[in-house]
Amino acid sequence: MNVRVTGPPRAVGNRLDRHTVLRKDDTLSALVMDVALHHHEKVDGTGYPHRLSGDEITLLSRMGAVCDVYDAVTSDRPYKAPWTPAEAIHEMLSWNGHFDEYVLAAFVRSVGVYPVGSLVRIPGDRLAIVIETHRKHPERPTVRAFASTTPGATIEPEDINLAETQDDILSFERPADWDLHDWEERWPELAGASLKNVKGESRKR
Repeated sequence: MNVRVTGPPRAVGNRLDRHTVLRKDDTLSALVMDVALHHHEKVDGTGYPHRLSGDEITLLSRMGAVCDVYDAVTSDRPYKAPWTPAEAIHEMLSWNGHFDEYVLAAFVRSVGVYPVGSLVRIPGDRLAIVIETHRKHPERPTVRAFASTTPGATIEPEDINLAETQDDILSFERPADWDLHDWEERWPELAGASLKNVKGESRKR
């Protein structure tokens, strides 16, 4: 595999040092090594360590860039709270020149504009969890409405395929803003279990 390097690498953290260590493992393929070194390159040439651009970046490294950023921004870190999956997708789509647009589009088709587990607000003063995405209509997933946005109010849980309605998602929401601090533990149950007895309320507004 040939990867063209344009100019001297920028010293950014320990990226090159780590690559040097990995090179000592002769069981790793050239493709793995390339992704390890170049997943911080950007298609507009402003990334690092070699300022590669466009097709100078291998396809696997362009794929690695998308996966690495998505994982980073949706993970809980000591210095920042994680973004929701929907926030991550919407933000990444706005970063012109950062990612290969075709690779990013394929990623979005895979996980959805509103990935499964996302908390969203829908018409009728309701909160809902995304339970299924649709390849043809990624912006209109199937959701499970489970709580009212009106303090003290309750609703009957309902599954809604937005692709078959005129309703749109009004916004994606941060679970913590609705006192759903255990969201990562709670949403799989909400998405997979019968919700006949689930009721919810919020203190957000």
